[in-house]
Amino acid sequence: MQNNVRAHVIISGRVQGVFFRVETKSAADRYGVMGWVKNQRDGTVAATFEGTKETVDSVLEWCNHGPPYASVQHVDVKWEDYKGEFNRFDIRY
Repeated sequence: MQNNVRAHVIISGRVQGVFFRVETKSAADRYGVMGWVKNQRDGTVAATFEGTKETVDSVLEWCNHGPPYASVQHVDVKWEDYKGEFNRFDIRY
């Protein structure tokens, strides 16, 4: 059995208007991670990732730098109980 995990993250810095959501979806799809990503009103980006510990860690590592024009200041990760509620990775609006 795989060691599945769930992480909810808030990413701050220059993370809106720099294709952060689209590139996060690409990273999640590349690693087979399920969940969602969304811009927040306060200028941060929120996301929930579900997958194996290894794949979620890979996407979290990517989030620490983001796409080329992003300037990530902080990634706040909250580990939650795995729910298995997603069958793909979505950009939410």
